[in-house]
Amino acid sequence: MNAVEEKLEAVFKDIAATRMAGLPICNPALHVQAVGFREWQGRWTGVLVTPWTISLVLLAGEAALDELAPDTRQTWEFPSGKYEFMGLHEPALGNCQICSLISPVADVACQEVAVSIAGQVMEALFSSAQSEQLRDAERKATLEAARLNGEPVMKKELSRRDFLRGNFLGM
Repeated sequence: MNAVEEKLEAVFKDIAATRMAGLPICNPALHVQAVGFREWQGRWTGVLVTPWTISLVLLAGEAALDELAPDTRQTWEFPSGKYEFMGLHEPALGNCQICSLISPVADVACQEVAVSIAGQVMEALFSSAQSEQLRDAERKATLEAARLNGEPVMKKELSRRDFLRGNFLGM
């Protein structure tokens, strides 16, 4: 784990223990974990798993990250497409930008599933070569293999397209 991930986890573990403690939107099977952070265009990007959300996160690196006003969004283009981020400023962390992927996370069975989802997001985020049909077929095969092995999976099945676009509630 690098220093960026450690700092992000520390800030969000504090948030989980204070501001989010006891709220009904929190999934007790999940805990705060930074997954797959890497440098991208002079910034750090990765997925943050918390008991209340799974989000794609951008943090300043060699390149600064502007603070966004409360109702302002910024679009970033990754190899897999464009994603809208909202700003967040935590004094202990500084400016960061967050793109919610799953919120709330009530349908995520356990931490291992959440981390697996986060890893798949990072892989898909930087992948532009695979067609959507091939990715959907791989996702279905992975889910079927998990079911056959008795591994926990999400209670609600969703397509990779819905996952990456944030359409988790059927909207």
